[in-house]
Amino acid sequence: MKTSRRHALGQHFLASPAVLRKIVEVIAPRSEDVLVEIGAGRGVLTVALAGRAGTVIAVEKDERLVPALRREMPANVEVIHADVLRLDWRDVLGRAGTPALRIVGNIPYSISSPLLFRVLDEREIVSEAVFLLQKEVAERVTAGPGSKTYAPLGILLQNYFEARIVFTVAPGSFSPPPKVQSALLSLRRRISPLHALADEPAYAAFLRAAFAERRKMLWKNLARRADPGRLAVAYGALGLARNVRAEQVSPEQFATLFEAFQHKSA
Repeated sequence: MKTSRRHALGQHFLASPAVLRKIVEVIAPRSEDVLVEIGAGRGVLTVALAGRAGTVIAVEKDERLVPALRREMPANVEVIHADVLRLDWRDVLGRAGTPALRIVGNIPYSISSPLLFRVLDEREIVSEAVFLLQKEVAERVTAGPGSKTYAPLGILLQNYFEARIVFTVAPGSFSPPPKVQSALLSLRRRISPLHALADEPAYAAFLRAAFAERRKMLWKNLARRADPGRLAVAYGALGLARNVRAEQVSPEQFATLFEAFQHKSA
C-alpha cells in the first residue's frame, strides 16, 4: 500500500501553506541561486522555491513520485531520481555550476541523522543547509553542554557550521501527521572551524567513546583508551573534576582532551 511505503520512507508531506511560506522566507531564494532540494515529494516546496530561485535541482528517491515531478514542475526545475545518501554530491555541484551547494528540504525522518553526517562529510562543498526534520534531531544538532541532547553529532557539526533551530512545526502541518514535532534547522558553514582538527575521523571516534556510556564518569570512558598520565595532566589544565560526565564538557575542552587521547600509550 502507498501509505505503508511512505511510512517506510519516513515521508510526511508538508500541508500547511503558512509553514511553507515561513520556510521559503528563511531560505530567501534569489534569482541567481541554484538550490538543491532533498526529498521533493509532491513538489510543494519545489514550486515555491522555483518561483524565486534561478534553478532548483530536486532529488527524489521514490520512483512513483518522479514522473509527476518531471511532468508538472516549472522549467527551471531539474528532477534527479536518486538516493541522496548514495548520490555523488560533487556531480551535483558540477550540475549547479556554483562554488558550493545550498541544500534545503523537508527531510524524510528515516534519513535525518545519516544525511546530517553526509553534510558533515561534504562540508567543503556545502555552504548552507536548511532542513525540516524531527525536533529531537534538530535539538541534538544545536545542543550545548549541560543538555541531555548534547551529543557528538552536534559537537562535530557546530565545529564547522553555525547551527540554530529557526522554528518548530506541529504534526498537523503534515500529511500524514507524524507522531512527533518537527523543527526547521539552519546550518551555515563557518568561515573557519572553531577548532582545527588534524584528524576529524579520529576525533569523531573519540567523541563516540566519550559519550558511549553517558551515566558513567567521562574519565572511566576515556582512561582505558588514552594514556592515564596525559589524561590527568589535561584534566588538571582544564580544571575538570574526575567525576565530570561527557554532557558537562564543552567543545573546547573536548578538543584539548583529544590531544591527550591522541598520545595514548602503545
